[in-house]
Amino acid sequence: MGILILAIVSGVVALGFAAILTTRILKADEGNEQVRFIGNAIREGAMAFLSREYRLLAVFVVIICIVLAVFIDFDILNRIEGSASGIPGTAISYLVGAIGSGLAGFIGMSIAVRANTRTTVQAQQGLNPALRLAFNSGTVMGVSVVGIGLIGLTVMYIIFQDIKVVAGFGFGASSIALFARVGGGIYTKAADVGADLVGKVEQGMDEDDPRNPATVADNVGDNVGDVAGMGADLFESYTGSIIATIALAAVGAAALGVANADSLPFDSDLLVLPMLIAAIGVFASIIGTFLVRTKDGATMGSLLWSLRYGIFGAGILVLIGTAAALVVLDMDFRLFWVVLTGLIAGQIIGTSSEVYTSYEFKFTRDISKQAETGPATVIISGLGLGMVSTVIPALVVVIAMWTANSLAGTYGVALAAVGMLSTLGITLATDAYGPVADNAGGIAEQAGLDPVVRERTDALDSLGNTTAATGKGFAIGSAVLTALALMAAYSTVTGVDVFNLTDINVLMGLLLGALMPFLFGALTMQAVGRAANAMVQEVRRQFREIAGLLEGTTPADYTRAVDISTRGAMREMVLPGLIAVLAPIVVGVILGAEALGGLLIGSIASGFLLAIMMANAGGAWDNAKKYIEAGNLGGKGSETHAAAVVGDTVGDPFKDTSGPALNILIKLMSIVALVFAPLFL
Repeated sequence: MGILILAIVSGVVALGFAAILTTRILKADEGNEQVRFIGNAIREGAMAFLSREYRLLAVFVVIICIVLAVFIDFDILNRIEGSASGIPGTAISYLVGAIGSGLAGFIGMSIAVRANTRTTVQAQQGLNPALRLAFNSGTVMGVSVVGIGLIGLTVMYIIFQDIKVVAGFGFGASSIALFARVGGGIYTKAADVGADLVGKVEQGMDEDDPRNPATVADNVGDNVGDVAGMGADLFESYTGSIIATIALAAVGAAALGVANADSLPFDSDLLVLPMLIAAIGVFASIIGTFLVRTKDGATMGSLLWSLRYGIFGAGILVLIGTAAALVVLDMDFRLFWVVLTGLIAGQIIGTSSEVYTSYEFKFTRDISKQAETGPATVIISGLGLGMVSTVIPALVVVIAMWTANSLAGTYGVALAAVGMLSTLGITLATDAYGPVADNAGGIAEQAGLDPVVRERTDALDSLGNTTAATGKGFAIGSAVLTALALMAAYSTVTGVDVFNLTDINVLMGLLLGALMPFLFGALTMQAVGRAANAMVQEVRRQFREIAGLLEGTTPADYTRAVDISTRGAMREMVLPGLIAVLAPIVVGVILGAEALGGLLIGSIASGFLLAIMMANAGGAWDNAKKYIEAGNLGGKGSETHAAAVVGDTVGDPFKDTSGPALNILIKLMSIVALVFAPLFL
């Protein structure tokens, strides 16, 4: 029980640290009247979107709670032996997980829309002050995610003392994360594509030109997609890895030679070890944030190392803390190597994403060079880069799985995912600060500040694109390990030890599972296309009908553009989300438990590779454009730049909508299968 209490305490410390940073951020200067006006417009648009999204999701949450209570907790079909306890534990866990996921996104976005104007002001003073403030805002989100996740999950585990019931927490987190990622992603990319195609390509405007009606909607999108959506996304990654590890503790006990593996107390060391490692990670992440510093005039490489110092420092502290804990608790030291495996795997996947997406390296510069011959070659080279970039993550995950399984069975695979995400408090901060820097640059442009301010925020924004790809790599890599562990837990619950690929039901499920990421990706890409088309038409209409808009004498109708993105996202996010939840239930009911296992295997394999490809191709296209905008290969306004903008436009929904949502998809289907597993027997 002591470890569980420590987990709650660490969560409280995380939220306390977030509160301290929030106070410091809010004390910073908000800027002049024009800067504050633009910042208020972004904040109001973001909050309006989140309010409408959460009201819609509340209906979904209530329906799922009723379904879980009736079919799982009260077992109306009499399929689950001894399950009807009279307490809707799974439904309650689901509700708490859903609330936690939504709260994590809300907190992250709330601070981001207040830090953007303040980062603009700090950029007037220098690069380091701007980095520190933007990074602190990302840290608020990072430590809030781990704090809320640890407290909520631990409290549910203490109350119900049954991981099958607490799995509902992961279901709630995953379902909200999927809708938040998809809805926010559709919103932000519809606005971004509309702003780029009409503003940059057709009118030759700079990014965030105040005459462009889509600029405020684009700024709002950075927050609802890349902050709120991402916070909910990684909240479910973090808690899902812990749930999977606890669910497989009996398997791990057997692999480690522990006696009475099938009757471990709920608070035994092996069961609560993932919470202990997560708690250690909280303190390590907080310390790591103090190592992030830079200097004016820093190159992209030195800016990357400014963040790496914090991440690597936190990782080393986690390893030291884990080793000490295993010695004190007299646990098998092989578990240390499992955690080390997860951390190393995460770092390699993240570094490979940096190499493929940063314009400090040849891969992205080669895409920039291809822009000299037009947009077609930009698209071809970007797709090729995305495909080849899957090799290293796939090999790393395979090696990590083999190593972890050799050390502690499938429990080790799940624990490796916990290790990979143990420093999420700081790794998420390096990702979440990017949208704040992007917003700060847009505000500087629209407010007409000194060009040096935009230069500094652009440097931070370019770094943010690379660290965002790194964060997505972490999320996708951990998603594969977590999904595999959840599938193993599903196998244990259903009693299906072997999924025979020569069995027709398993094979049908495998093919359906492999199809799911492509269907899901197609639906989300097409949704962005439809929403972006509406935005393009609106921007063109305003340029055509509002007298004086192009001359800058009449303001654009930003509210109309924001409303178009909002309505498009609300409408388009429903179908992909419902398919992700219903597909495993339908396959399990119609084809059986074996077929559902095949579905999970197929979805994990194809979803993993497709997600990596889309995330890295999109990031490379974006930074290839930024490399040209930095004055290379003709610079802004050239034909080369116009070709690169087209590539970036294609890559936007790749990296910010479809790609990142795929890692949620494979985990959501796995957790749905685990929660509803008894119904498929």
